[in-house]
Amino acid sequence: MTPQQIRSAERVLSAGTWAITFGAVLYSMLTVTPLMAGHTPPGWGWTAPILPLVVDWAVVIVVRMDGILARLGGDGGRWPVVLRWMTGLATLLLNVGMSALQHDAVGVAVHAVAPLLLIVTAETSLAYRRAIARAVSAREHAERAERAERQQRAEDLRKRERAERREEFEAAERRRREAEDREDRRAREQREHEARMAREDREERARQAAAALAAQQEKEAAERAARERREREVSEREHARRDRERHERQAEQQRREALLSQPAAAEKLPEPVARQIIAAAVAEGVSQREAARITGWSTGWVAARYQEYERGSGAEQVAA
Repeated sequence: MTPQQIRSAERVLSAGTWAITFGAVLYSMLTVTPLMAGHTPPGWGWTAPILPLVVDWAVVIVVRMDGILARLGGDGGRWPVVLRWMTGLATLLLNVGMSALQHDAVGVAVHAVAPLLLIVTAETSLAYRRAIARAVSAREHAERAERAERQQRAEDLRKRERAERREEFEAAERRRREAEDREDRRAREQREHEARMAREDREERARQAAAALAAQQEKEAAERAARERREREVSEREHARRDRERHERQAEQQRREALLSQPAAAEKLPEPVARQIIAAAVAEGVSQREAARITGWSTGWVAARYQEYERGSGAEQVAA
């Protein structure tokens, strides 16, 4: 079930429980008051409604507290159970008392309907609320596990991508170095062959060529080293830029979450602080009503600020 369906079911359960409770309480007062009036000393008849009212209010308290504990997933122990059944049996006996004294079996059956319905409704409502609380807890646990699994898969994917890029870069570097080595070896062999063929008459030119070759190799090595250094610097700057952008995004996300996790304001927050909260609310997709609750400002003022941020003018005021 979706959260909206769960809330709808809780509202239906709560409304039905309270409708039955208040109906049974009203019927009990109308039924028990004449019985108490007939068994009250003269001059004290005005106290007749007190006992049914006390018993019925005990029933109301039990139903209310059971609903709260079930929603929180708590258990009050055996005393709430004792109180629930004691009040239920008390209101049952008081409702059927007059008919029982008159030996009216039909009256006993008729007047037992409301208290019995109240007892069964209280027990059933408690069971429903506990079942709903367990279902909600299980769904939240499953959602947390699913989010953790998605995050782990995303992290594994990022690690594999980084490893693949590193392997591709290293393989390209190896191929480049091997190609350069082969080219140098072929050039050296060619030069040695030409030197051998023309050693007698071009010894001097061979020495000059050797010197030029050494200079060229040194220059190539220097250029290669400079190129590798530049590539490392570019790679390091790119990594630093990505890290800085990630830290900035994380800091901005934490700042927004800190602003939006504040409790409801008892009074209006200062306007600069309220604007910052609304800017975070617009960025995170929080509703205008929730933003108004956090800032303490009116929904009209919050709606106007939302429009400003959607047009882009509100962000300039917050930056200022």
